Amino acid sequence: MRTLTFPLRGEYVPLCDLLKLAGLADSGGQGKALVASGAVRVDGLPETRKTAKIRIGQQVECGGVRILVQAEGT
Repeated sequence: MRTLTFPLRGEYVPLCDLLKLAGLADSGGQGKALVASGAVRVDGLPETRKTAKIRIGQQVECGGVRILVQAEGT
């Protein structure tokens, strides 16, 4: 599984936006479709909330890619 690090500026990022910003979706709409299809896991559990608040320290998995969310500048 490929691992990406996402530097988070602020308190949280909506899940569909994270998928877009990390390059796993071409648009927010495609990110929402990925979540709705059941292809996304957050901290190892299936996530169906398209705009779930993803915070520092969480891990998101989709399509063989793991995104580690870290504080910006670390």
